[in-house]
Amino acid sequence: MRIGFDAKRAFANKTGLGNYSRFVLDALRGHEPGHEYLAYTPKNNRHLFDGFPSGSIRYPKGIIDQKLSAYWRYALMTRQLRDDRIGIYHGLSNEIPQGLQSAGIRSVVTIHDLIFERLPHLFKPIDRAIYRHKFKSACQRTDSVVAVSDQTRRDLIELYGVDNAKIKVIYQDCNPVFQQQLALAERNHICADYGIKGPFILCVGTLEERKNQHRLIEAFAQLKDHDFKLVLVGKPTGYLSKIKETIQRLKLEDRVLLLHNVSTPHLPALYQAAEVFAYISIYEGFGIPIVEALHSGTAVLAAKGSCLEEAGGPGGLYADPYQIENISEQLQKLVTDVHLRNTLSEAGREHVQQFSGKHIARQLVQLYESLN
Repeated sequence: MRIGFDAKRAFANKTGLGNYSRFVLDALRGHEPGHEYLAYTPKNNRHLFDGFPSGSIRYPKGIIDQKLSAYWRYALMTRQLRDDRIGIYHGLSNEIPQGLQSAGIRSVVTIHDLIFERLPHLFKPIDRAIYRHKFKSACQRTDSVVAVSDQTRRDLIELYGVDNAKIKVIYQDCNPVFQQQLALAERNHICADYGIKGPFILCVGTLEERKNQHRLIEAFAQLKDHDFKLVLVGKPTGYLSKIKETIQRLKLEDRVLLLHNVSTPHLPALYQAAEVFAYISIYEGFGIPIVEALHSGTAVLAAKGSCLEEAGGPGGLYADPYQIENISEQLQKLVTDVHLRNTLSEAGREHVQQFSGKHIARQLVQLYESLN
């Protein structure tokens, strides 16, 4: 089969949808080489996916398509897909172009989450309207929907009325860099470069309201009899002021470390050196940081209520993301009980195997073949 992919994010986004797109394309090429995989993107100038063969990348052909790249992805791409004899098109980031059915091209769309529907106050009205149109339209027009978690599957059924028989839950793995164990000396050196000393709790994620870091800080402040520090890694937003205010109010300036520019090659050292990974985001579509922690052998504290219990499985403890006392109680267990942390670490390493690239690639190819 010749399978085409919406690969804009693979070549343009460092995190999130970009990571997912790169993971899928790498997994398919590495584990299911029996098909031809073509990546469609408006441009490729950020060197985020240099490992993908240039001969399999497709760009807008005409001047109009190049100038109107957004419209090319929305409608004009279909003509190019037909000329390229694409049998199946997979929209990796919540949308597919118009006209696939009339062109005789079967399609799959991956829906990552409906956070903008569950937490509408965090999004601008115009953004919600655009997302709703794209996501709903894609689900209606596609032959099959891939949901990255069972939580997303349930949301699609409840909020958009998507037929359950049309949805296939297929998970994802994280960047392979998190699966490589570093030497103790290298971990210590990298941590020291970021000013991290002694035992610590790690949290990685954009510093934004949905990620709930201010409640994690408040829960951390309630811990007793410990010498841990809390390290928050993430891109800052306007929410950073609330985080800093919380730190100052609780007089934790010497116990909480904020890091905004940790490079991806350095992140595994932080994950592996941490005693606990805490991720109490209010709502997620899957929770890749949890998977990164499990690969690192680090015990997890995550939030109840969305998909994080799917991602972490038996590798973590779980708390109500709105209840500071509950978060602190679970965190206290992890901070004080080394045996518990080791038990969760072992269980997490086993649980995370179901997210392997080989396993995911086989599921995707079986889905494609069922549509062919």
